[in-house]
Amino acid sequence: MPLPTEWDLTLLFDSFDDPRFEASFQRAEALATAMLAAVNGFESGEKAEDPAANLEAGIRMFEELMDPIYRVFSYINLVLATDATNATALACQDRELLLQNQLTQIQSAFCRYVGGLEGLDDLIQGSELLEAHAFLLHEFASQAAHVLPPELEPTVLRMQMNGGQAFSNLRDLLDGTHLVELVRDQETVSLPLSEVRGMAYSPDAAVRKAAYEAELEAYRKIEIPMAACLNAVKGEAQTLSELKGYPSILDETLTGQRTEQATLEALLTAMEESLPDFRRYLRAKARALGHTNGLPFYDLFAPVGAVSRRFTYDEAHTYLVDTLGRFSEKMGAFVDHAFRNRWIDALPRPGKGGGAFCATIPPVRQSRVLSNFEGSFSSVSTLAHELGHAYHGDCLKDAPILLSDYPMPLAETASIFNETLVAHAALADADAKEAIALLDNELLEATQVIVDILSRYRFESAVIEARKTRGLNVAELKEMMLEAQRSSYGDGLDPDVMHPYMWACKGHYYSVDLSFYNWPYAFGLLFGRGVYARYLAEGAAFLPLYDQLLERTGRDSVTGVAASVGIDVNDPAFWRSALDTIRETIDRYEALVDTVNKPV
Repeated sequence: MPLPTEWDLTLLFDSFDDPRFEASFQRAEALATAMLAAVNGFESGEKAEDPAANLEAGIRMFEELMDPIYRVFSYINLVLATDATNATALACQDRELLLQNQLTQIQSAFCRYVGGLEGLDDLIQGSELLEAHAFLLHEFASQAAHVLPPELEPTVLRMQMNGGQAFSNLRDLLDGTHLVELVRDQETVSLPLSEVRGMAYSPDAAVRKAAYEAELEAYRKIEIPMAACLNAVKGEAQTLSELKGYPSILDETLTGQRTEQATLEALLTAMEESLPDFRRYLRAKARALGHTNGLPFYDLFAPVGAVSRRFTYDEAHTYLVDTLGRFSEKMGAFVDHAFRNRWIDALPRPGKGGGAFCATIPPVRQSRVLSNFEGSFSSVSTLAHELGHAYHGDCLKDAPILLSDYPMPLAETASIFNETLVAHAALADADAKEAIALLDNELLEATQVIVDILSRYRFESAVIEARKTRGLNVAELKEMMLEAQRSSYGDGLDPDVMHPYMWACKGHYYSVDLSFYNWPYAFGLLFGRGVYARYLAEGAAFLPLYDQLLERTGRDSVTGVAASVGIDVNDPAFWRSALDTIRETIDRYEALVDTVNKPV
């Protein structure tokens, strides 16, 4: 019997008409209202006399509240992921946002209370519940200095819905509905931007170039409202960061990601040192495609070589269970369970979103994976990546619900680990042309996560600095983007064929609450590869440490999690060693390209 290809959400709710859905939503709203009142009363009357009891009550109320919130929010968003026009789900979003705003107020109130207590360690000591949540309580205390005043916060949250959030939504609407005019088969057609961007992977060079030119022209037509959206979002982010008392937006981001400034500096140092090697890869790819002045932007994603093998979904299941099972029987069994028990929504269909993701749902101790599997090895690799996220969630399934969330820099550890395992297994059986294709796919991903991410970090830094004093016009944004690309890609890209509208293309720039949504990806790639290198060196003895590392991610800082397996993320040497593994891949790729393309 073929494997199921659509996920099962009935462990949450049967449908929006399921009485449990409305009951859970109402329960979450009632619990949120009650908790906000309770926390605000911790410093009044008899309650003020027993802070330890208040802390325990706060933790228990949070746990009780997060259960229905996770269930309801997960269901709404998972339904929309496969049915983007579902009217009921869309109608629930405003109600969801109001509840999210109330949760923010609760967290702020609890932070203020915890931050105002004296002798927090003494209060924690002796309580099993508080000792288990000690890391979180200390984090709440440290955040107390950076929450908005209670008389201001509700107004700010309401205004955000019609301010920065509205401009972010407008950007997504412009990007999602704007049509691109393109000549195809001697006929002018109008296509969504997402479809035109996908043509960058076409094996036809003429198609790639035409799509790139049409994309730039399409963005030119919406550049003014896009620039207005970016100015509004970054202006609001700057204002809110100042109101919260952060020295900078970057400092706020680092705090939210449990990451030290020294860690980011060490990472950036190693990334910048590696640029000559990535440029060498780009020039080699340019040679393979017949270019002499570096790689034009429209050929960044061009296929090189060929992987002839195709997979059915059932064959992908067998391949992944076998490949990952060789790493550990536990991993193989977990992957098999996810396939057979309808954790995965696998195939494209109308109304379903593109790309892939994994959503972990702590109350049910499971995850759900979305993919758009189409039979290529890349699709198999994507499944391995997302199932790595699911495995990470499984390692946290026994953790208290408040300790099941982890920062972005650590979020890619298991996914990159899985991806690397699968890539290395495929290379072992590949001929020269298949090896070039597999290596190019690996290096293309690494280039995006190291070189392009560095360009995004530099661009966003420049925009935020300039936005402190004034708005930025379209010409300035385009030049800032090009300068960031020139400084990062160097002579690896053709200087005359870059992408001045990447600031409009990348939705990550348009979040008020999450700036610098870039460097954590670089951290994740290199940390995952560094952990994989430890596995190669230590073999089976590393497996228990690997699971312990993943389990720790919800209750420690980035530095602490890394230190638990003997890694110092504040030392550039660690990042250099991870980049060395990519450098070796570049060496192999360059040699293969020059051998295959060598004149006979």
